[in-house]
Amino acid sequence: MSEVLALIDKLSRDRSLTEEEYEIVVSGFSPAAASYAASLASSVRASYYGSAVFMRGLIEISNYCRNDCLYCGIRRSNRSCSRYRLSPSEILACAEKGYGLGFRTFVLQGGEDPYYTDAVLCSIVSSLKSSFPDCAVTLSMGERSHESYAALFAAGADRYLLRHETACPEHYARLHPSSMSFSNRMECLSSLRSIGYQVGCGFMVGSPYQDASCLARDLKFIESFRPDMCGIGPFVPHKDTPFGSFPAGSSDLTCYLLSLIRIIYPPVLLPATTALGTVDPMGREKGLKAGANVVMPNLSPVAVRSKYSLYDNKICTGEEASECVSCLGSRIKNAGYQLVVDRGDIRKEI
Repeated sequence: MSEVLALIDKLSRDRSLTEEEYEIVVSGFSPAAASYAASLASSVRASYYGSAVFMRGLIEISNYCRNDCLYCGIRRSNRSCSRYRLSPSEILACAEKGYGLGFRTFVLQGGEDPYYTDAVLCSIVSSLKSSFPDCAVTLSMGERSHESYAALFAAGADRYLLRHETACPEHYARLHPSSMSFSNRMECLSSLRSIGYQVGCGFMVGSPYQDASCLARDLKFIESFRPDMCGIGPFVPHKDTPFGSFPAGSSDLTCYLLSLIRIIYPPVLLPATTALGTVDPMGREKGLKAGANVVMPNLSPVAVRSKYSLYDNKICTGEEASECVSCLGSRIKNAGYQLVVDRGDIRKEI
């Protein structure tokens, strides 16, 4: 234990460890180590962001997907998935409702749906920026070409979320079909950074075949890439996938890793994810206490929320957006934080 705490201290000083040292820290996960890491992470987070928690309005625009990722409920080969896609007018209506509730960032998330060509998606982004000029638009639409990313950035997109899923190529190959490649995922992240986006990456905790060495490589990648945002959450199985019988990831280990990521790169924007709240009723509050400072309430129409089923038992699928925000705001306040009306950009200087 003393070695793990000493390495966490070293990380707090240097913002860097070797891959081997990260593996020791991950393998040495314990309540005492997690508590210590959380105390350091909370202090660092407070120095950059105080008690502010930023909310992003999540609009799940389509559950059509050309990919067949082994862990995902909207994978192409899942015949039990009831498909939908939102029209541009429906997306704008969601944003309009969200704006009235205090959202100043909209996150358009979907499967890799061929319907959303550059022309269609650029038009939607332009309309959002025109209607809500004081808001940020974030896209989470998977792997696209450099030219596509550049066109969307020119249309007004501010941020792009693309989870790397794992920084271990061998592990990546066990989670995805052979048509997808680790090298292309990394190339996409590099393209997004070079174009000028605020870029988010992230990974699942407890995904099938993951071990401490995989997580150590994830932490080392985050150290070197320095993402503006990093979304991590526990793996949650979906019954209609090849990984349906695998156990869910640990909320406690997820929170420990949130703390380590905050210590590695203090300005990073860290969500307390819906998946964290799904595996643990108090998961999002625990995530905030571990160093997270972002929540992502759902602005999608209630009629389609249950259809965007990446994993089983997802929370908040039946709530109206206003109900969700009110409930979440109360819970965040009770945890000692403040839900703010703000774009919530990364603060690299203090």
